[in-house]
Amino acid sequence: MATLTGSKIIVVGGSSGIGLGVAAAALESGAEAVIVGRSADKLKAAEKRLAGAGRVRSLAADMANEADVARLFEEVGAFDHLVVTAGTPPPNYPIGEADMAFVRQFVDGKLIGAVMLAKHAVRTLKQDGSMTFTSGINKDRPPVPGGSVVSAIAGSFTYFARALALELSPTRVNIVSPGWVDTEMWDEIVGEAKAGYFDQMGARIPARKIATPADVAPAYLYLMQSEFMTGETLHIDGGQRLI
Repeated sequence: MATLTGSKIIVVGGSSGIGLGVAAAALESGAEAVIVGRSADKLKAAEKRLAGAGRVRSLAADMANEADVARLFEEVGAFDHLVVTAGTPPPNYPIGEADMAFVRQFVDGKLIGAVMLAKHAVRTLKQDGSMTFTSGINKDRPPVPGGSVVSAIAGSFTYFARALALELSPTRVNIVSPGWVDTEMWDEIVGEAKAGYFDQMGARIPARKIATPADVAPAYLYLMQSEFMTGETLHIDGGQRLI
């Protein structure tokens, strides 16, 4: 396993949720973290929480805006690993009621954004480094009704990584697929009902609890460090796919 000590890691979506957990774990492993998000205020607050002794910085950028993405990599310069956890609440309409403007916005932010990040990352990503993107449990257990769009996007990342792993070899490209994780996004999706949802699902899955960002962050570190893992989707869902 390669060491992360001294590595420069860009975490897109690093101001909160899973991304913040990955940044914290990377700093604990001796890496330098560049956290990226759309809100400068949230990024500054995240920097204070991470307190990385000079090994953490933040850059505001929108992954759906190609000019922002290009500027991001120009400012960071050479780096070792890209981690992408950024996301927004997904469409949850029955297909016959789909708001196509919102669907396009979601696809642009999640899938097209990932393509743009890969396009510009290759210019400064070290050849022996890695890219790690995030899909999710919805590809395996789609919510019904309303899960068709998010399931299609989540599932597409597996094939995106397989193709990029061949194209960018020896740079490694992988996917992390979490189950439910207790992040701020759940507050946006279900509000005060979150506790009830989590109690019910936590009682059902084999792990018998809902993950925190700290529970899933090691999967990202493993994929950065494993020099013989590429083109794969790593599931870390507490067995949620099994129920």
